[in-house]
Amino acid sequence: MAVRAAVLPAIGAPLEITGIELPDPGPGQVRVRLAAAGVCHSDLSLSNGTMRVPVPAVLGHEGAGTVVSVGEGVTHVAPGARVVLNWAPSCGTCHACALGEVWLCANALAGAVGVHARASDGTELHPGLNVAAFAEETVVAASCVLPLPDGVPLADAALLGCAVLTGYGAVHHSARVRQGETVAVFGAGGVGLAALQAARIAGASRIIAVDVSPRKEELARAAGATDYVLASDATAREIRALTGKQGVDVAVECVGRAVSIRAAWDSTRRGGRTTVVGIGGKDQEVTFNALEIFHWGRTLSGCVYGNTDPARDVPVLAEHVREGRLDLSALVTERITLEGIPAAFENMLAGRGGRSLVVF
Repeated sequence: MAVRAAVLPAIGAPLEITGIELPDPGPGQVRVRLAAAGVCHSDLSLSNGTMRVPVPAVLGHEGAGTVVSVGEGVTHVAPGARVVLNWAPSCGTCHACALGEVWLCANALAGAVGVHARASDGTELHPGLNVAAFAEETVVAASCVLPLPDGVPLADAALLGCAVLTGYGAVHHSARVRQGETVAVFGAGGVGLAALQAARIAGASRIIAVDVSPRKEELARAAGATDYVLASDATAREIRALTGKQGVDVAVECVGRAVSIRAAWDSTRRGGRTTVVGIGGKDQEVTFNALEIFHWGRTLSGCVYGNTDPARDVPVLAEHVREGRLDLSALVTERITLEGIPAAFENMLAGRGGRSLVVF
């Protein structure tokens, strides 16, 4: 059956909105009709080669929809079920999974190298980051499908698949923000806005948002920021001035650039924690000297997918939504069609807006 999809024909090439042929779900697979898909910076990184992906590919990894059909052996969902797509399913058998660190699963992206669908001329297409959510429908491994709890709007639930899991997890699982602590979040895109909401949920006493764009201040404050700082060479000094010259207890970097990682580190108090969520290129080198590492006593940590276990955390996030603590719609600054994805990429490059949501 032909469906419309956004296909990346080659690294660096423009996306093509075209029809593709999806197979019926085989054993252990699920076919999903997408309600919505978020446009994440990782999709941009895949398209320009910062992150590697087999091409041609159908991109999109943040999505939610309704099960159309299931293959043999699938029992946890049935046709008609509302689901969230999980782009990084854990295998349960590798070393990381055995340690309970499922976000580091060595086999999480094994499905991305397989054949997902075919173009109209028969060309084999790969599934981006496993789930190929930039399409009207997709066929995925059953492990990539999580039942969506009741009480969460289906289209907005797409954001649970990446931005919210990542931002929430960075605050709660990686940085482990505690009641009353001060937090700075660098970058007010989709993940950053989710991190700001997560810091508010955690009970942070002061939440400082940092971004290059003055147009994001309203979004950031709506998400929970108590203060807004425009990124500059003076960012760390401004944050220290807001925190009694101490620096914040926790800095969460959601940009992935050397300058913002360094600024986040410099903004953290002595003994504080700096968590890096943003995905940068190999050319983004950050330097520290041995004396400052000793003197400041800070912790610098990476964060993959928010250090989350989606099967555990999606129900928790859904409860926050139902209770009004987490506002998914506040993360969405634009609702678009498949044809709007290239413009959404341009907005991200220009530092405009929060999350663009493709609504089918």
